[in-house]
Amino acid sequence: MKKLITALCLATGLTGFAQGNNYVQDYTKYQNLALTPPMGWNSWNKFACNVDEKMIMQMADAMVATGMRDAGYTYINIDDCWHGERDAQGFIHPDAKRFPSGMKALADYVHSKGLKLGIYSDAGSQTCGGRPGSRGFEFQDAQQYAAWGIDYLKYDWCNTEGLRAEGAYKTITAALKKAGRPIVLSICEWGADKPWEWGQNVGHLWRTTGDIYNCFDCIEDHGTWKSWGVMQIVDMQKDLRKYAGPGHWNDPDMLEIGNGKLTPGENRAHFTLWAMLAAPLIAGNDLRTMDAETLEVLTNKEVIALNQDKQGTQGFKVSATDGLEVWAKPLQGGDWAIAFLNRGTVNKTVDFDWSNNEIKDVDFGFSTNFATTTYSLKNLWDKKDKGTATTKKAFKTMVPAHDVVVLRLTKKK
Repeated sequence: MKKLITALCLATGLTGFAQGNNYVQDYTKYQNLALTPPMGWNSWNKFACNVDEKMIMQMADAMVATGMRDAGYTYINIDDCWHGERDAQGFIHPDAKRFPSGMKALADYVHSKGLKLGIYSDAGSQTCGGRPGSRGFEFQDAQQYAAWGIDYLKYDWCNTEGLRAEGAYKTITAALKKAGRPIVLSICEWGADKPWEWGQNVGHLWRTTGDIYNCFDCIEDHGTWKSWGVMQIVDMQKDLRKYAGPGHWNDPDMLEIGNGKLTPGENRAHFTLWAMLAAPLIAGNDLRTMDAETLEVLTNKEVIALNQDKQGTQGFKVSATDGLEVWAKPLQGGDWAIAFLNRGTVNKTVDFDWSNNEIKDVDFGFSTNFATTTYSLKNLWDKKDKGTATTKKAFKTMVPAHDVVVLRLTKKK
């Protein structure tokens, strides 16, 4: 009987490999992916269910034409509502009206632009948008994604009654592994079951909160659930940084930059904080029509460099006084990023005496000693190299309301 069960399971893809009389499933993710936070674009924040292949191809074109690809953006991710029906064998197919050429052709097009294609599914019976979920079809879906040439999977958590998150995500991880194509797995479980505690070997990033809302400091109450402004989401990252690092990132959700409700200063603050948090930088605006100001924020290579620093250490809040916060991020080679965030509604003056503000990272052991080590300073938004400006003198500036100043500190030799 055991031999018969083994044969059936192996034939249907329900096990990873047999070991003696025990059956061991490979629940570990593909390694050496997302060694820095993923960068790309996702359709949901701007378009929700209004997705089709023409628009996705245009977004790939725009990512190249605008210089975003050259700035580091890699993934073109289709979110919910691409699904059609399952065939008689249970394999999912895209909506034929929206994606008449099929997903393989679309993936080939995106790959031809030097980009990668992402797709969306759900651990439940239906997606959040009411399309077919992957529950019970995980191995077939993973095989289909691999055959199409998919590079990234966002896996949501709607309609999952009776499931436990860790087990459900391990199942799709095993399915992806068996399908044989390295695919980045984005765990979109909203943080309810603390995926940071179990997700490191299961996925490459995990949502730490519910959905972001396109405002700087507010809560959108939908009755049975809430979505969160930029500041609310930032506050929810407290105590999570110790779980993040190369190949396993905290994900505070996608960017709202360029979607029309944030001021220029709020856009800068939003982007800076996601960089400081070593968060995935997944744009959510219309790349085809964005203005120069939006593009300048999204392609600030020096702020992106903080996010993509290979050391992979998430930043942390050093202090908060009357709406003015100081954030720090240790960087490779002993450099630091220091951000001054003004959460308030009036301008704030910064007079930061380095010698009286040694910075200590209690999670990873990094620290500064400005009494013995001098750093040069560069402001990454005004793009003016201060030249002789160093930590020998106090740093004085004004931070406008709902805005940020971020410095890169480089050790002077």
